[in-house]
Amino acid sequence: MTLSPDLSAFVDRHRPRFRTATEFIEAALRDAILSGAVAGGTPLRQEDLAAAFGVSRMPVREALRQLEARALVEFHPHRGAVVAEISATDAADISAIRAALEPAALRASVPQLTAADLDLAADLLAEMEAETDPGRMGELNRRFHMTLYARCGLPRLLALVEQHLAAGDRYLRFQFDALAYRAPSQREHVALLDACRAGDTEAACRVLADHVEQGRRHLADYLQQREVAVPPD
Repeated sequence: MTLSPDLSAFVDRHRPRFRTATEFIEAALRDAILSGAVAGGTPLRQEDLAAAFGVSRMPVREALRQLEARALVEFHPHRGAVVAEISATDAADISAIRAALEPAALRASVPQLTAADLDLAADLLAEMEAETDPGRMGELNRRFHMTLYARCGLPRLLALVEQHLAAGDRYLRFQFDALAYRAPSQREHVALLDACRAGDTEAACRVLADHVEQGRRHLADYLQQREVAVPPD
């Protein structure tokens, strides 16, 4: 992979911010992928990245594995690491699963939520409002939602919900970073928490269903207009 000037800018931007080479590489590549500076399907060759970041291949390898865990990078036989595609079909699939699972978890959880749970959810919203790092935003979003679902008493359902929140994380952060969706999402989060505080299970489930659907529609509208160049195998 030949570094573009855009990716070089991400390297320079993140260099002073992290204590370890792995954190530095992971943050810069994550930022570049989510911004679209590095397109889906782009090979990420370890030797090229090591030279670009001025490090050995070991932290590059670890950073790529961390990005794989975030579903931003995929490893293919004979090709190595490539940037994961941002796919309209995949995004719609994840949204459909979320729309089926999360209201069920919320419906069972709301009557059992404690004041401490609701205060924790409010604290997480406040952190999200102040946060500037996209990766941290994704983590806080998952924690907010899981806090509201945590009292449902259905551990297998919770595991599936968390799995698909994680799978949708790259789409969420892409929306926040590239499509200015952060403010509408936060307003929906506030409405969801307000309904939970009021103990209004039906209203909370309606807000949640609309929240998932609005996110799906917002991303779908963009991706349908976006031309994605897929390199040949």
